[in-house]
Amino acid sequence: MQKTIKPLIKIKNSFASLTLVVLLAGCVTGQLGKNNSGEYKNGMVVSAHPEASQVGIDILKKGGNAVDAAVAVQFALAVVYPNAGNIGGGGFMVYRGANGEINALDFREKAAASASRDMYLDSAGNPIVDKSLYGYLASGVPGSVDGMVEAHKKYGKLSWAQVLQPAIDLAQNGFKITKRQAGELNSLHRKFMEFNPDGTAFVNLESTWQENDLLVQKELTNTLKLIQKKGRAGFYEGAVADSVVAEMQRGKGLITKEDLKNYHSAWRKPITGNYRGYKIITMPPTSSGGIALVQLLQSVEKFPLKKWGHNADSTVQVIVEAERRVYADRATHLGDPDFYAVPQQQLLSPDYNQNRMANFNWAAATPSSSVLAGEIKGTEHEETTHFSIVDRDGNAVSITTTLNGSYGSLVAVKGAGFLLNNEMDDFSVKPGAPNMYGLVGGEANAIAPNKRMLSSMTPSIVEKDGKLFMVVGTPGGSTIITSVFQTIINVIDFDMSMQEAVAAKKFHHQWLPDEVYVEKDAIDSLSTEKLKAKGYKIVPRGAIGRVDAILKTKWGNYQGGADPRGDDKAIGW
Repeated sequence: MQKTIKPLIKIKNSFASLTLVVLLAGCVTGQLGKNNSGEYKNGMVVSAHPEASQVGIDILKKGGNAVDAAVAVQFALAVVYPNAGNIGGGGFMVYRGANGEINALDFREKAAASASRDMYLDSAGNPIVDKSLYGYLASGVPGSVDGMVEAHKKYGKLSWAQVLQPAIDLAQNGFKITKRQAGELNSLHRKFMEFNPDGTAFVNLESTWQENDLLVQKELTNTLKLIQKKGRAGFYEGAVADSVVAEMQRGKGLITKEDLKNYHSAWRKPITGNYRGYKIITMPPTSSGGIALVQLLQSVEKFPLKKWGHNADSTVQVIVEAERRVYADRATHLGDPDFYAVPQQQLLSPDYNQNRMANFNWAAATPSSSVLAGEIKGTEHEETTHFSIVDRDGNAVSITTTLNGSYGSLVAVKGAGFLLNNEMDDFSVKPGAPNMYGLVGGEANAIAPNKRMLSSMTPSIVEKDGKLFMVVGTPGGSTIITSVFQTIINVIDFDMSMQEAVAAKKFHHQWLPDEVYVEKDAIDSLSTEKLKAKGYKIVPRGAIGRVDAILKTKWGNYQGGADPRGDDKAIGW
């Protein structure tokens, strides 16, 4: 019996050894895409919709690089995720090449040339809220198409036609909507009909939308084909431009053919900073996100967060006090750098940010009124979308893009099939008055012709020892900055995997209102009571952020984090 068993054991052990050798060889050569820990060697795409993530991976498999995939995903999201994916909005891209080159592209929308400082105020000087939120006057000049053209022109590898084709196929053949999307479209039926009386692809006139219904977008298909054939001119000139201007004329909007033709995205120098030996590469103004992110990291760096623990009362207190000060700075100092001299150097000084924490008192919450006076109420919506991409060579792209509110202005351009943004609300409609997220702005972000409105979007890339470490970003309005911040420290300080860091419960403070918003179970009951006793107003709320991120592990593989708060999907190969 023993003679029979021993050979069998040897055979099994030999097979196991051979299998291990093959697995290791696969990881080294990159020919075996996925390993047993859910990590991938050849590339990864994480986005808000499974169809869009698959489009990105398919482009990578065809030999495209991270920018090719990003352009394809951006246009795919305009089809399959119309509440935030767009060609009628704008956004920001942070790029890091495999060779260490870094760059940032600002394709944020602009105010029309005829926009004016007080265009949303009544005769008494008070904001008319709905005018900047819904309908034709709410829209800035779209930047997404120009941004993708510029990104592809500078870094793309595949042809423009190749990267546009997947979105065209999805619009023409249709895709199955998710349960979440069916609910959103049904809830907005009345609003869509109000602004689009002739109907739109997003309105089901026969019945209510159901999960797995096919959404076909014929007008959008034609628009995408024009962009595929003519590039930038396919959107900013010709038939599509005519349709946008006709829409503006119908609703007394401001955007003209000259506004469209004159729009151009801008390459900008990324914000960089350091945190515990990691290099942070992030978006400069017109986004407030990059400066605010680095400020937050510098503000908490001297504190032993890891020792205290994730979302422990001391950790929460320090983070809230940092957020209070950083958001007060945001309201005063940040705006479009082409119109306002942003004091960037001072805001990014570690001494400045640590000194801002000097009046932090362990015994009691710092009232926001003592940081800068005022008490403003606001709400939060998840209206933006983010995607992260890394290719097999190590090129990385982090893009956050938006229409602002969910489904933007709710105006679908007749004959062109895409939604217009309501980004004008991101200006300080009246300096000192809050926008739809409760964010307060000053003169730096006042409305002016051809000016870009301030944003919280924070697409970011992290390096360690000169090598790619993380690609990260999120939607979430005013909570974008704090969600990206917490995701980064979840990995660096609390040793979480990418998926754990993304899924971890979050909290948020933004100076005004003087409240700490907390996801359910984010802070345990004992810590909550300790914070309340110190004067912190803890306010429960729903989901905070929808982070999509990629981590490069010590083995050189890619680990994805797709936020469970949405339909988000990480796909690697």
